[in-house]
Amino acid sequence: MGEKYKSLLNYLKEKERIVIAFSGGVDSTFLLKAAKDALGDNVKAITIKSPYIPDWEIEEAVDFVKKLDVKHEVIEVPFIDPSIESNPENRCYLCKNLVFNKIIEKANEEGYLYVCDGTNLDDTKDYRPGMVALKELGVISPLLESSYTKDEIRKQSKVLNLPTWDKPAYACLMTRLPYDTQVTIDDLKKIEEGEMFVRGLGFRGVRLRHHGNLARIEVAPDEREKLFSTELLNKIGCKLQEIGYTYVTFDVLGYRMGSFNVGLKKDVAY
Repeated sequence: MGEKYKSLLNYLKEKERIVIAFSGGVDSTFLLKAAKDALGDNVKAITIKSPYIPDWEIEEAVDFVKKLDVKHEVIEVPFIDPSIESNPENRCYLCKNLVFNKIIEKANEEGYLYVCDGTNLDDTKDYRPGMVALKELGVISPLLESSYTKDEIRKQSKVLNLPTWDKPAYACLMTRLPYDTQVTIDDLKKIEEGEMFVRGLGFRGVRLRHHGNLARIEVAPDEREKLFSTELLNKIGCKLQEIGYTYVTFDVLGYRMGSFNVGLKKDVAY
């Protein structure tokens, strides 16, 4: 297993009875597997279903937890809270407060001792105000505490035969809109449909950045050459116009984590 993984299991065993905030991504999948190995039936996964989380990601999360044989609950949040509907710069902080308070409430009701999330060491390198909310709420991050990097998580996930070991990174759909932009359910659906279409053409890492009536597509840097096909360009352009965009463009630099954070002040009030 490796000494680091054994150390993570020992850390989790000490927590005795925990809830994992489970998105179905690389980090939370690895953490849930480790928690199952460490605690058996004393772990529960809770997934949040909301307009800013793609439906396909919820479906994948539900499917994986069934296979792992872990208790699972999906909590539906069928709205965009007024505090974040304008997509403020501290949106992630506000959203984590809303979401994790619901998870903590459920965990307390059922006698779980800790709520955990999948934050890892690399997450500390980007603008992540949500991490402040987690700390304030007492949520623990076992992967961060164990100094796991994303690369280490992927490698260990491969050893454990987890299907997410090479899954591209995804994030809340609200990250696709510029800060201080009014968010609507219709816009989020357009973004999700557009990204799903481009992914279906064989692109793994895709972001559709929403700029009003203009869609800016980012694909993984090593996939950019695949875009230079008249047939592909026509397919993508026609589909996104059908979805509702007037203009379609591609970011020549490709996908970068948190590209809307470029130039953002890091001292935003929480």
